[in-house]
Amino acid sequence: MASPTLITPTSKLTSHLSPIKPKFTTTITATNSTNGHQPRRREFLSLATTILSPAWLSVVSTPALAASDEEYVKETEEVINKVRTTIQMDKNDPNVASAVADLRETSNSWVAKYRREKVLLARVSFRDMYSALNAVSGHYISFGPTAPIPAKRKARILEEMDTAEKALLRGR
Repeated sequence: MASPTLITPTSKLTSHLSPIKPKFTTTITATNSTNGHQPRRREFLSLATTILSPAWLSVVSTPALAASDEEYVKETEEVINKVRTTIQMDKNDPNVASAVADLRETSNSWVAKYRREKVLLARVSFRDMYSALNAVSGHYISFGPTAPIPAKRKARILEEMDTAEKALLRGR
């Protein structure tokens, strides 16, 4: 006994849905290139961007560099000092966990603030600081805040800090 809802080879397929008909619409816009009274939109936008672009570029590019350079140097020196004091702490010191947490917060904010600055990305001081902070953060994330940094890794981190500090003094 066949059910009326089943499709069998002898039954006809009946659809209760209306067929979908594509709707093609075309819009033709006539432009009159000889009409000099009314400028076309493309010409207007081209003219507007030509006039406004140099003004926008001068506002965006230069004024923030002088103040941010001093701020960058000051904050980088603070981070260098914080890294040095934190990795030199004894593992039995009761304040080591809070010092590591403070260092991670400081390093995260430093990286978040300065990694977007394209001018700073090419600096030796930024490269070395970023590498050292990455090594310190990676160690404490992997092994916990109370795990001492191995001597070889500590030596490399301190060497990167020294080169970053020298580069800062030279303006690099």
